[in-house]
Amino acid sequence: MSSKPESLAAAYIHHLTYERRLSPLTSENYARDIRILLKYVNKDDLEQIQSPNIRQVIAQLHGKGLSSRSLSRMLSAWRSFYRYLIRDHQYRHNPCIGLHVPKSAQKLPNVLSPDEATQLLAFSPDHMLTIRDSAMFELFYSSGLRLAELTQLKPVDISFAEGTVRVLGKGGKTRIVPVGDYAIQALKAWIEQRAQIVKPDVSALFLSQHGDAISARTISYRLKNRARQQGIHQNVHPHILRHSFASHLLQSSGDLRAVQEMLGHAHITSTQVYTHLDFQHLTKVYDTAHPRAKKRS
Repeated sequence: MSSKPESLAAAYIHHLTYERRLSPLTSENYARDIRILLKYVNKDDLEQIQSPNIRQVIAQLHGKGLSSRSLSRMLSAWRSFYRYLIRDHQYRHNPCIGLHVPKSAQKLPNVLSPDEATQLLAFSPDHMLTIRDSAMFELFYSSGLRLAELTQLKPVDISFAEGTVRVLGKGGKTRIVPVGDYAIQALKAWIEQRAQIVKPDVSALFLSQHGDAISARTISYRLKNRARQQGIHQNVHPHILRHSFASHLLQSSGDLRAVQEMLGHAHITSTQVYTHLDFQHLTKVYDTAHPRAKKRS
């Protein structure tokens, strides 16, 4: 008799966490996607599920407004789940092979303008918490970090001599990213404050006022409040600083590959979303640079 689907799903998540050593957040994302699959299909026997069943689930979720990106992630998780079932539980086929999700219009990420980014960061750190916040926000914008990456940093990950930060990204991949001068100075100021409050068993770079590792939720809350205080009239969250970092760097350099490396994107297609340069900027560059763009008087 085959195992219950819930038990198989739990075994798979255990495999991801302890054998493949994916991060807890990534494992939970897989678990969530598989729970959605079990909710929509006949849970009595996963082995009897066929491709039309999976296609029907995708159609239902798409009809409820899920984006193509979310559906692609789910389908990838389901496909991986069935690969595991075939390998470790003698399942015979993968009903997710060869399926595609409906395409939806690509939504460009919200970004701050360079002036708004400067405005956001133009506050005077006058006590421990604002010194810490300045260091966090400067590092977000300077180096394009993800929120989870920032919370995992340790002081040893910062090289002041080289002006870099060592980042543990998705899939356990490490990358070295440059850190700008403003962020370096803000980090030096925070390191001095950190030494006064850090608890003996805490290794995190950024701390709460009580000396513990700061939570991702607190970082998001502090950034949103700071944006409001600085007069930024849009929803500012940690990822918008990553988006802004990528967009502004591409506008200045045009080096897509370099930005891909700094963001830690596995595929260049993930980085290409940031190539939405302002049309007037493109026109100006063209008019200035191309020898046949305009008649010269």
